Amino acid sequence: MFWLLVAVVALCAFTVFKLRGANLTWLDEPLPAPANTPPSDGHQGVVEQLGELTRASQGLRGRARIHSIRRAMDAISEGRDLHSRFVPVTEGGVRGEWVLAPGCDADQRLLYIHGGAWLAGSPRSHRTITDALSRLSGCAVFSLDYRLMPENSRRDGIEDCQQAWRWLLHNGPEGPAPARFMAVAGDSAGGNLTLSLIAWIRDEGLRQADAAVAFSPATDGTLTSPSLSSNQASDPMLGPAFGAMLRYPRPLLWWSSWLGSRFFPSDPIVSPLRGDLRDLPPVLVQASEAEMLLDDARRYVRRARAAGSAVELQTWPHMVHVWQLFTPELEEADAALAEVARFLQEAGARPPGRLQEAQGQGDPGSGENPVAEEGATL
Repeated sequence: MFWLLVAVVALCAFTVFKLRGANLTWLDEPLPAPANTPPSDGHQGVVEQLGELTRASQGLRGRARIHSIRRAMDAISEGRDLHSRFVPVTEGGVRGEWVLAPGCDADQRLLYIHGGAWLAGSPRSHRTITDALSRLSGCAVFSLDYRLMPENSRRDGIEDCQQAWRWLLHNGPEGPAPARFMAVAGDSAGGNLTLSLIAWIRDEGLRQADAAVAFSPATDGTLTSPSLSSNQASDPMLGPAFGAMLRYPRPLLWWSSWLGSRFFPSDPIVSPLRGDLRDLPPVLVQASEAEMLLDDARRYVRRARAAGSAVELQTWPHMVHVWQLFTPELEEADAALAEVARFLQEAGARPPGRLQEAQGQGDPGSGENPVAEEGATL
């Protein structure tokens, strides 16, 4: 009986101190008061579109459900009037596509890491965002096609991001060349990978990003942020997808996560909130006040600021998770992306107009670029 009690105590201690990690409730704040102003006219249409995407995978299980989710996500950018050229890349162990808007600068590079819960999403699914980022910031955007679960491990996707950063430091859309300006951005799971990446870059002693942007990032694999529960009903994207999972006891989810990914949920590699947040580059975090990951964003920003890093938080009322995808339907998406362009310019990026005035020459987003292209619209 004594040894059984010792085993139970040891198991509980391991669960709490290794799988969950430190108690971070000191970072929590009351939820924002409900907004007095309604969302823009396009909001309800976006909510209905998300409902259709959710219903498309209902009743499916296993790989069939995953493939349905992937097809639905890729369809988000279909039929849109995009301005950029999309140039596929498979080189040096790196896969993805260059997104080149007219007037963008090959020496200004932005690595984009898409979301999709680490099991869906692609450069194609997020073209509305990457097209806008290249057009507004003047950066040549490299949208990474990292390896997804469950065919690959969580570590594989993380290593793909690290390899892409090393490659992007020395390679642009016109071939090998140093970069003048470097940035990284991502949404949701890609926001998680973005925040993990900038800490890894610092620790590896590589050239750090001049700026980083995280849209609605997942920052804590322990799933302890209060808004995961309090905002479940107001989140039309994550609520239906993950609400049922969160009914299980957290310790069961921690053990499942560890056994499935081989990472402790509290490991900073998968939970950047719980890592060393000192000496980071300027970071802009955007989140919706109605989404489940709101407190993942707010906790990260508060802890990074306490560590002395320059991190800016912007929140919008009403919005769906990663509403920046839905442009031009949502004027809030356009406003959020304009804020990102402002942030990147303050960090050193030159917008297309200034670049052309300074150089008085053609640009890598024009048809004069000798790189093969895939087409400007879907």
